Amino acid sequence: MRVIAGDVRRMTLKTPKGEDTRPTQDRIKETLFNIIQNEVPGSVFVDLFSGSGGIGIEALSRGAARAYFVENGAIPAACIAENLNHTHLADRGVILRQDVVLALRNIREKAVDIVYIDPPYGDDQYLRTLVQLGTMNYITDDTMVIVECPLKLDIDIEGETDFQIVREKNYKSNRHLFLVRKDKEHI
Repeated sequence: MRVIAGDVRRMTLKTPKGEDTRPTQDRIKETLFNIIQNEVPGSVFVDLFSGSGGIGIEALSRGAARAYFVENGAIPAACIAENLNHTHLADRGVILRQDVVLALRNIREKAVDIVYIDPPYGDDQYLRTLVQLGTMNYITDDTMVIVECPLKLDIDIEGETDFQIVREKNYKSNRHLFLVRKDKEHI
């Protein structure tokens, strides 16, 4: 896995050993950041279920002002710290080694620009995380929430959360859903 573009492009990143993390493929990461490239510079970026931290580090490399990495596992959290140090981006990264709901309550920002959600597939964390996000004051009408999920994910995002889907990007076996607070115009 590597950083695709920006200040530390081409730097390789470590991934935690074992089957507990599923890093986003470089091709999919590149497509995602091509879609959101104008939103990233100067942003506050939150990478939930961070794994190796590859998505948040990509955001920092492309000019995000700060990135929060939420990861409950000790081994992945250590991997994120190592990757931040290796890329010399540690001064702009905050690692929260906590359950996602608790971590969301511990983010101290007036506004968060982009939230990336990528829990383990087959997990019930999607709805739980989106419901909690909907209660956070730093989620504004301008916040973009991106969910990486299997193609066949079957949850009622618009019926059970404060978010609406404004864009979808499908890949071979997974997809990205782009969400905003309900009643917000398309991105």
